Amino acid sequence: MRGLVLSLALSLWAPLALAFEIEDHAVFGDTGSDQVLRIISTADITFFEPMIQSYLAEHPGIAVDYTVASSSELMRALYEEQSTFDLAISSAMDLQTKLANDGLARRQSAGQAQGLPDWAVWNDMVFAFTQEPAAIVISNKAFEGLPLPENRQQLINTLRQNPDIFQGHVGTYDIRKSGAGYLFATQDARVSDTYWRLTEVMGALSPKLYCCTSDMIEDVASGDLAIAYNVLASYAEKSEFADDFTIVLPSDFSIVMLRTMLIPTTSENPETAAEFLDFVLGQTFPKGTSPLLQSAMLEQADESALHRIALGPGLLVYLDQFKSKNFIKEWEDAILQE
Repeated sequence: MRGLVLSLALSLWAPLALAFEIEDHAVFGDTGSDQVLRIISTADITFFEPMIQSYLAEHPGIAVDYTVASSSELMRALYEEQSTFDLAISSAMDLQTKLANDGLARRQSAGQAQGLPDWAVWNDMVFAFTQEPAAIVISNKAFEGLPLPENRQQLINTLRQNPDIFQGHVGTYDIRKSGAGYLFATQDARVSDTYWRLTEVMGALSPKLYCCTSDMIEDVASGDLAIAYNVLASYAEKSEFADDFTIVLPSDFSIVMLRTMLIPTTSENPETAAEFLDFVLGQTFPKGTSPLLQSAMLEQADESALHRIALGPGLLVYLDQFKSKNFIKEWEDAILQE
């Protein structure tokens, strides 16, 4: 059976009284099966469905229960509430690393997990299966007659010189709510001070702050935004509105996020989780064959401008409570200028 999206209130597959916030939910495969793989993920259903369907074509008789939550809510579900999901998929590499570092992930070293490139695995617990650059998404209509910015300094100049166009029409992540947004911001700041100048310029234009890439893309396409900063290029490329905007990977540097998987220690079906993880890794290496994994932007990018975020304990630096509090305060001072 093809995927069946269920009302959360009527769902027979997910707990009815969860404290963490769910964004979407669907069940795929054999809904009458006793073998259910429960996945919590930051990836939209439409983004990840091709992978699920490919897996189910080779593994009939299984149901995949797929819950979408923000990266911070995923963390709450697993770290605070000890929810019994079998697999966690997230764009927030730092939060995934913390789950593993704090003993909340199972080790997996068999099958496709053997012999992975160093950048794709940490401690046999966190596994990367995509490389997704953060991009600038620009409304074609709003930029009629304007040159497209190719780097952050050009973007700063364009915003400063055209406040009438961009006032109230600039979007970016709210890093207080989005784990992926916080990750991108801290990595941006690590690479260059230009990030803080750009944040201050955006802050002077009454920016709109978002939890999710998909919402930013929709608002650029609708005309509510003229530009969105640090959007996942993988989502923008696959958007049905792609003809309405242009995707730019900054030539000064492009942050590349690795979407990762781990098997929580609370999993009630770790064998099936390991099987699914192995399947996804098999689709990824040595060269991805699933539409989920193909990125024209990445293939066309200047390799020297790509800044891949490295898996490992270095990601935990900005999760330190003191550092996190100070970083967010500095960000609020720059972006909230009302």
